[in-house]
Amino acid sequence: VIARGGSGGKGNARFATSTRRAPRIAEDGGKGEQREIDLELKLLADVGLAGLPNAGKSTLLAALTSARPKIADYPFTTLVPNLGVARLDDRELVVADIPGLIEGASRGLGLGEEFLRHVERTRLLVHVVDASRPDPLQDIATIDAELRSYGRGLAERPQLVALNKIDLPDAREAAPRITRALSERGIASIAISAAAHQGTDDLLREIFHRCPPREAASMPAPRERRIAFAGGGRDWTVKREGEAFRVEGDRMERLAAGIDWGSPDAAAYFQRQLIRTGIERELRALGAKEGDTVRIGGLEMEWTEGGEDE
Repeated sequence: VIARGGSGGKGNARFATSTRRAPRIAEDGGKGEQREIDLELKLLADVGLAGLPNAGKSTLLAALTSARPKIADYPFTTLVPNLGVARLDDRELVVADIPGLIEGASRGLGLGEEFLRHVERTRLLVHVVDASRPDPLQDIATIDAELRSYGRGLAERPQLVALNKIDLPDAREAAPRITRALSERGIASIAISAAAHQGTDDLLREIFHRCPPREAASMPAPRERRIAFAGGGRDWTVKREGEAFRVEGDRMERLAAGIDWGSPDAAAYFQRQLIRTGIERELRALGAKEGDTVRIGGLEMEWTEGGEDE
């Protein structure tokens, strides 16, 4: 429970007696708690597609799933994460296309922090690399560095590199060299062309292989709980507050705040509660005199002999 609601009020039927069938008394409900809360959205996906801008992540998402993200030939086409569902045999995985990361993303450059938090819950990161760029290995190192800098376990998350755009001559020529270099570092990679749907089936099978089915969560056995109820002792205090008197106690404070002071019946009911609970007797014992100020909650009342008036 983030913020608790106030206690319910009481309608006039609650105050009905055998001699007073239609009392003109009602009690307002208590005030609830107020909080200002910052909520941070984190997508829940099995697989995150990460990489530099224009690496082909959105195109790959469209090739692996039925999603249709916006695709264009300029950086930062994707400004919000896109989700798609990949299917293989009788299994499904949720895939998230994370907008392009740049150097310094972990420090908030670009929209890096906004994007990185969405991969915190993924089980597998597919690092999409444009193999036609001058130095794809450096591009991989850049993203890896951002994942390490961001922390929260992203650098240790299982990764698979997708060497994209091998339909282009430069990428096709560079792919074997990049694959060997990554293999020497223990990093698995698959050469693909998301646009031409080359190698995407192999990539999909590898993704499902690295994301085994989740085990169904078992419900814990209910635990026996013992609940202790407080006794019915006095739930209020009266004390001096300078020249005035202060009555403290949740019930009486709620009652004072909820009473309709424009109703004589309601005011009389409140006075009877002061007598019934012993608060009036305690005030007299502390020396309360005619005209003294008595505070209950946020209200101030003038003490009169025989009771209190607003």
